Amino acid sequence: MLDSQTISGIADELLEAARTRTPVPLLTARYPDMTVEDSYAVQRLWRQRNEDAGRTLVGRKIGLTSRAMQEATGITEPDYGAIFDDMVLETGCSVEWERYTKPRVEVELAFVLNRDLTGPGCTIFDVLNATDYVVPALEILDSRIEMEGRTIVDTISDNAAMGAMVVGGRPVQPDAVDLRWVSAILYKNQVVEETGVAAGVLDHPAAGVHWLANKIAAHDDGLKAGDIILAGSFTRPLRVHRGDTVHADYGPLGAVTCRFV
Repeated sequence: MLDSQTISGIADELLEAARTRTPVPLLTARYPDMTVEDSYAVQRLWRQRNEDAGRTLVGRKIGLTSRAMQEATGITEPDYGAIFDDMVLETGCSVEWERYTKPRVEVELAFVLNRDLTGPGCTIFDVLNATDYVVPALEILDSRIEMEGRTIVDTISDNAAMGAMVVGGRPVQPDAVDLRWVSAILYKNQVVEETGVAAGVLDHPAAGVHWLANKIAAHDDGLKAGDIILAGSFTRPLRVHRGDTVHADYGPLGAVTCRFV
């Protein structure tokens, strides 16, 4: 495992990369023995430094929930990252494209909790009972580490590539619809680019939330009432450029829209 000084140095690099919009070289190329646990240590320190600087933690994102993405990265479980208050945007917003490095968009559901969730032993039923409502969302992926040749270790260190999220549509109680069958059509500039069904997320979008509660329990951490949990994408990442308009139609759950300016 990496020593604390190296982990601290990487966290500082990532903070500077976010400020300058200049990705740092691949961590795995520089530290070939770096482990997943090392990368979470980097992320935790990066998160703490952001909180110390005045940002407020409002939730978590879960990534790599689809079977295809897990096989592509050679892992057997998802990853996670932090969501800060300034990352949460509302549907219809204009997104500053230059704030992000090679931004991409994914279609997801967000769970908003009304009670704490802690592991170990957290189940999908605990998640559903602790959910105030579920709402459509887009995730905007960002890259503070070079894209070419990235591994899971690079991605986790990079806060699981979390850039921002856009929420909208119609919030629903978790038992009001069959969440597995929530579907979406993703448009870019009025052209259908992706479609997906929420069952693509670990067979149920709430499955990642209880995985997360159990995973972070090992670090004496838990999910809090009021947290927003991005449950994982059920479409492939869609690359966007300045001037693009993105629209996700969730049918009965409404729509989420944003424009990159």
